[in-house]
Amino acid sequence: MNKARIVLLAVLAAVVALYLTLDLGQYLTLAYAQSQLDTLRDFSRSNFALTAGVFFTAYVLVTALSIPGAAIMTLLGGAIFGLGWGLLLVSFASTLGATLAFLASRLLLRDYVQNKFGSSLKTVNAGVERDGAFYLFTLRMIPVFPFFLINLVMGLTPIKTLTFFWVSQTGMLIGTAVYVNAGVELGQLNSLSGLLSGSLILSFALLALLPWVGKLLISAIKRNRLTKAYTRPKTFDTNLVVIGAGSGGLVASIIAAGAKANVILIEKHKMGGDCLNTGCVPSKTLISSAKVAETIRQAEAFGIRNASGTVDFAAVMERVQGVIKTIEPHDSVERFTGLGVECVQGEAFIRSPWEVEVNGRVITTRSIIVATGARPFIPDVPGLSGIRYLHSDNVWDIRELPERLLVLGGGPIGCELAQSFARLGSNVSILDRADRLMSREDIEATTLIESKFRDQGITLLLGHHMQQFGSDAEGDFLISQSPDGAEHRISFNKVLVALGRKPNVEGFGLEQLKMPLTPQGAIQVNDAMQTVYPTIFACGDVAGPWQFTHMASFQAWYATLNALAGGLKTFRANYRVVPRATFTDPEVARVGLNEQEANEQGVKYELTHFNLDRLDRALADGHAYGFIKILTVPGSDKILGVTMVGPQAGELIGSFVFAMTHNLGLKKIGGTTHIYPTMLEGNRFAANAWRSARVPQHLLPWAEKFFRWRL
Repeated sequence: MNKARIVLLAVLAAVVALYLTLDLGQYLTLAYAQSQLDTLRDFSRSNFALTAGVFFTAYVLVTALSIPGAAIMTLLGGAIFGLGWGLLLVSFASTLGATLAFLASRLLLRDYVQNKFGSSLKTVNAGVERDGAFYLFTLRMIPVFPFFLINLVMGLTPIKTLTFFWVSQTGMLIGTAVYVNAGVELGQLNSLSGLLSGSLILSFALLALLPWVGKLLISAIKRNRLTKAYTRPKTFDTNLVVIGAGSGGLVASIIAAGAKANVILIEKHKMGGDCLNTGCVPSKTLISSAKVAETIRQAEAFGIRNASGTVDFAAVMERVQGVIKTIEPHDSVERFTGLGVECVQGEAFIRSPWEVEVNGRVITTRSIIVATGARPFIPDVPGLSGIRYLHSDNVWDIRELPERLLVLGGGPIGCELAQSFARLGSNVSILDRADRLMSREDIEATTLIESKFRDQGITLLLGHHMQQFGSDAEGDFLISQSPDGAEHRISFNKVLVALGRKPNVEGFGLEQLKMPLTPQGAIQVNDAMQTVYPTIFACGDVAGPWQFTHMASFQAWYATLNALAGGLKTFRANYRVVPRATFTDPEVARVGLNEQEANEQGVKYELTHFNLDRLDRALADGHAYGFIKILTVPGSDKILGVTMVGPQAGELIGSFVFAMTHNLGLKKIGGTTHIYPTMLEGNRFAANAWRSARVPQHLLPWAEKFFRWRL
């Protein structure tokens, strides 16, 4: 606890003790105020400035310390100074005192509350940051809510101090005026209860709702302004048009058809989208083949001598295509047609919020879901356009293993493909301008991956900036600048661009609709997956912020329900638990916060670390490496986040994902029995490591004495 908190607590304790000891509350009653009214008025006439100063200071202190009596002080202000001066003094004194109480609450309690309940308060915090002024104004306008409580609660939120001050000043003005005006007749008042009748409170409530009504009207005007250029059809051909047959579009179509809605799915290329054709399925198939090659290479460590194998790269890539063909029927036109979805091959164009054109056919629809995915991001580097570069979409077309492969990008896609090509026999280099691989992941995790990559012969060019690509008699090359400023020439046979993916938002009508985009180039949606057009929704990579197949499916659920509900009910997505994995060897899996993010966000945590090299199954399999790191709320088993590095990490992290989704703590995981010997036992051991670290050590000597006595 810092000095400021200690001093403030001491002052508050002293004031409370003084208040109780001297029974100061007796001076803040209606009867006492009425008994001293003539004396105070006489003194004020001859000493106005002194009286006003003392009154102002006393009012600030009463409000700042949340002492019951602000209502009496307000009445006194009107009784002593009249409506004009009374309103001026009380208005600013009450706001200043409220702000001091707000700041005291923030200093003493906000860090504790946010650290303990931060994950649960994300939605509240986001709402306050977005509409805090409206919330506060509404509360200030309705006298039913105790003002001192509003001061203390608002101090726990992210609302800015200046915003709190001016909104409080404005919001309390009318109520203050009513009390000050009543104070002018203080001598005739019998009680405080008669000041605010039910009709007056209702009037305040209606006034408080005016900003919200205004906000809704402004939103409606904006929507009408957007849609007034288009004619709404009197009848519709279908309930829903889905554009894009990737993960998001397919799930949206299944949900809509399952609800017996009429749905049309439009895809311009291949059913299954990136995940099936160029993303998850082919990359994981390649990883599996590369893993077999590496296993053969390591056979002697398992007691298998003279094991050998030759990589037939063309056969490996044909196997990739074979797996795609095997899965294709799951995402095929035939299957979805059988489920009741009308599938259309062609390029969609959104003509209006209710019209989509494809192949010359104009479809009128109640709602539209955009699920157009993303494509590889290609940087604007001099000379790159003159090189036949690879990316995650076209790399599956090659049939000859590159002798020297340069991978641009040390993110998940770059790392997965780089390791696979290296295991299959390529001389691989990874270049990234960041100072480490997978820079969004835990530092300890990326350090382990970098060590494994170097052991496998992968060259890491970290902190390098691309300058220019070129070709000469010796072949293709890249000139890069290293962190020390030196230039390097990097020669390669093939270059793979793996620098992330760019949302597909061009060429199908969004420009004409003037659809707002995020700074990352994705379609701007709210938590209902709705765009600024009430009838148009988006999900998956084109909407962001997560470019994961499972998150596209997650968003598709909300987009579809809201599209079909037509505003009768709103279903809101919550990103509190978002799991992810990078399928390198070892795998890196994560859910929730890692240490880096917790520190950046100022979230306090306790860390539990369990090494997987202590796990029997890992030792038996020859994979005794990796770890589990768990962040928990201080003093609690509530999970803030988990990072796992090791074999099958993408599978094993499921226990923690389930626990966080259903608000279960580490005690539940630690109390679950798993089959021996399995890697899954590591989750229980990690949870019990948290429990073991919290055994009260000071009681152990007493326990030892007790058991010795029992002998």
